Amino acid sequence: MKALTLIFVTLIALLQYPLWLGKGSWLRVWDLNRQVAAQQEKNIAIKARNDALDAEVRDLKSGKAAIEERARSDLGMIKSDEVFYQVVDQPLPTVQSLPTVQLIPQAPASTLQEKPKSGG
Repeated sequence: MKALTLIFVTLIALLQYPLWLGKGSWLRVWDLNRQVAAQQEKNIAIKARNDALDAEVRDLKSGKAAIEERARSDLGMIKSDEVFYQVVDQPLPTVQSLPTVQLIPQAPASTLQEKPKSGG
């Protein structure tokens, strides 16, 4: 009876191995699903970028407004009947203060006289 139980346990373990650790295991499927989800997120972001570029290309091919806007912003071009004003931001000049003067306290006049030497 113990031998039969041991055979069945071994058989079940051998059947479970490919399910959990083999080439088509549940862990491998879970990992591939995670990779597919990450790639789909990247694809959505790239598709949005491509759609924006496609719209810009169609706009440049069909109308002059986009070309004019690009010439104004990128190349700094103006029309012949326009007046160009350029505003330059400069920092305000700083007020220069006079150098500070350090006052040295003077000793009273009585301490400045020499004292006679006593001696002998």
